[in-house]
Amino acid sequence: MSWIEAIIIAIVEGLTEFLPVSSTGHMIITENLLGMDLSDANPESEFIKAFTVIIQFGAILSVVVLYWKRFFVLNNEPLAKADSAPVWKKLLHKFDFYWKLLLAFLPAAVLGLVFSDKIDELLGDVRVVAVMLVVGGVFMLFCDKLFNHGTEDTKIDETRAIKIGFFQCIAMIPGVSRSMATIVGGMQQGLTRKRAAEFSFFLAVPTMFAATAYKLLKLFLSGGVEMLSSHLAVLIIGNMVAFLVALAAIKGFISFLTKYGFKAFGWYRIVVGAVILVLPLLGYSLQMVD
Repeated sequence: MSWIEAIIIAIVEGLTEFLPVSSTGHMIITENLLGMDLSDANPESEFIKAFTVIIQFGAILSVVVLYWKRFFVLNNEPLAKADSAPVWKKLLHKFDFYWKLLLAFLPAAVLGLVFSDKIDELLGDVRVVAVMLVVGGVFMLFCDKLFNHGTEDTKIDETRAIKIGFFQCIAMIPGVSRSMATIVGGMQQGLTRKRAAEFSFFLAVPTMFAATAYKLLKLFLSGGVEMLSSHLAVLIIGNMVAFLVALAAIKGFISFLTKYGFKAFGWYRIVVGAVILVLPLLGYSLQMVD
């Protein structure tokens, strides 16, 4: 992987990770357009696949920086009947933010471990990405009317957190978009678009951190330490670029989504997915670089 390829993929990751357009799908498309060989015959393919996961760390770090008060300031709201409440309930109340994130994270963590090999297979198929971009795009044209009935008074309790977590599992299919699945899940649970998007950002932190850690662990266990150390500079640059681009993308996305909703993203997904499906039928290769 060249420096230019690493920077381009990191820019794509930072731009799309928190938008409802599928960052994984866009990175797969970008890899195809760059002519990157992901076959087992290429000794670099394992690192390329790992790179697209590891640079997510830079993207999630942007969420922690932008919303640092949510991550590092404990819940100071008074607990009802605190004097008679058991110790465990007081602890859960104090760490309420982390408790809800844990509950929402668990469904994807369990299913991700069970179906990790199948997910890796799908990641190499750009056609799956294209189809899901179109399907998800069509859905997004109507989801504002279906789910945009949330109120600021709606609280994320344990039940809502777990249900949003199950929505996130849909995003294991490349092209669906983790952001789209969790935001729609939040809106279906009565949250406003803005609050649903913010909870989606928060949920990305444990989810993507776990995915990165799991990928690194698998590489270490399979003897990939030398591979990672030889590409350390590329990984650092990739994470830095993803971090900076994601900072800007998050700020812009919240403002745009609150004002305009999902329809523009829906049309974008449909156009991109349709182009990817049609080009091979017309005899054009998705690979721009050989």
